[in-house]
Amino acid sequence: MPVPKQKSAKSLQGRRSSHIRTRKPKMTECPQCHSPRLPHHVCLSCGYYKGREAIVIGKPELPE
Repeated sequence: MPVPKQKSAKSLQGRRSSHIRTRKPKMTECPQCHSPRLPHHVCLSCGYYKGREAIVIGKPELPE
């Protein structure tokens, strides 16, 4: 098994793993309520997706 002959510097380690990071999610504006939402997801404030109501947002109804 190969072993490095010398210790690699921290700057070299950082350069090698510079692409491993967390990214902020890209947000788009909801066309109905203009609140930020993730692209290709249902808006969590109004419940619309692609111009139609996908989920009902509001207070839960109590069963009778």
